[in-house]
Amino acid sequence: MKYFFEITYDGSNYHGWQKQPNSNTIQQTIEDCMSTILKQKIDIVGAGRTDAGVHAKEMIAHFETINNLELDKLSYQLNSFLPNDIAVGNFFKVKNDAHARFSAISRSYEYKISYKKNPLKYNRVYHLNNKLDLDQLNKATKILFNHSDFKSFSKSKSDVKTFNCNVMDAKWKLDGDILIFSIKADRFLRNMVRAIVGTMIEIGSNKISLNKFEEIIQSKDRSMAGASAPSAGLYLTQIQYLKSIYQDV
Repeated sequence: MKYFFEITYDGSNYHGWQKQPNSNTIQQTIEDCMSTILKQKIDIVGAGRTDAGVHAKEMIAHFETINNLELDKLSYQLNSFLPNDIAVGNFFKVKNDAHARFSAISRSYEYKISYKKNPLKYNRVYHLNNKLDLDQLNKATKILFNHSDFKSFSKSKSDVKTFNCNVMDAKWKLDGDILIFSIKADRFLRNMVRAIVGTMIEIGSNKISLNKFEEIIQSKDRSMAGASAPSAGLYLTQIQYLKSIYQDV
């Protein structure tokens, strides 16, 4: 049987989602706890992989087991075992061909910038002293909709077959002292959101023009874009699937 489940985490103390030797990761931490509770080796597959220091309001993962599980009980047990910076939410039985990564139809991220120094949010926002031009930022987001190849914002030497992404929504908004960039697409390249934000900060600071931003995208050259924004401000916020995958097997 295959199950999907929701995960929320603060990534400050982890070397990202994906398990790797001699590193503390979200995936490994959950697998270890789940394997202990279910008394069998459990491997989980996430909808994506977040880098070190990146957070998630909603990550989705799947796993398989031959047992018919009491899902509410499993959720309670896992949250009792997991460290305080990781929590699981709802569990869903899904079809055998459902896949947390490949069945996803969209992913959404937020990036948070604070104009006010706040020690309580040190690892959860990117602090900037100078305010950005919100009007210019939102003009820049509209340029994203005119393109599908985002190689300029992909981590160098990424092992992908295509750099094409369908950006469905993107906008900037100011909420008190917090500036929030939200973006939704069918897929994202490694480091893509942080590279876009880092480049847009230069636009909002009037260091580069909107025409230059267009040139950067068209160049398909990562060295033309701005530096990646720090990981602390980035949040994976939602993964969407077709409802049909949640039907019982």
